[in-house]
Amino acid sequence: MRQRLGRHIVLIGMMGAGKTALGSELARRLHVPFTDSDVEIETAAAMSISEIFARDGEAFFRDREAQVIARILRESPRVISTGGGAWMQDRNRAAIGAAGMSVWLSCDLDTLWHRVRQRSTRPLLQTADPKGTLARLLAERNPTYALAELTFPARPGDSVDAATTRLLDAIRTADPALVTETP
Repeated sequence: MRQRLGRHIVLIGMMGAGKTALGSELARRLHVPFTDSDVEIETAAAMSISEIFARDGEAFFRDREAQVIARILRESPRVISTGGGAWMQDRNRAAIGAAGMSVWLSCDLDTLWHRVRQRSTRPLLQTADPKGTLARLLAERNPTYALAELTFPARPGDSVDAATTRLLDAIRTADPALVTETP
């Protein structure tokens, strides 16, 4: 039996929440494409997100991000990973809500910091106090992330495999018609 996805599954949340790792494994299990909107932006721009931020600024990046997300949402149902700030834009929330199930991968500060502290590819953390910046972003964004259709809390120590199994169960419980079996 194959599985069919009735609409997109769109993973949202902070940088380091596991959107790419869980998204790619979820897509593999569902036999659907996986698309990372940040990778799509970098491919379209032929430069890294850090370079886009440095050259053109965050507002320019957010406009390109919205265009890319809208394009992806017009494609066949798939698992999509978005950048941490994508869900903060009203237009992205509306587009995602119209075409897919939004899933907030909720993580605590310590888990996020452990995952991102060694990465220099996070332009919003290029500050004198990156952990403080991360804490501020988390506090600012959590109320908006909570607008997602489904909240999926991280568990410390979960493997990608275990977390994906829990995530798939949570999605099936929240919307039993989203993933269906086909012969």
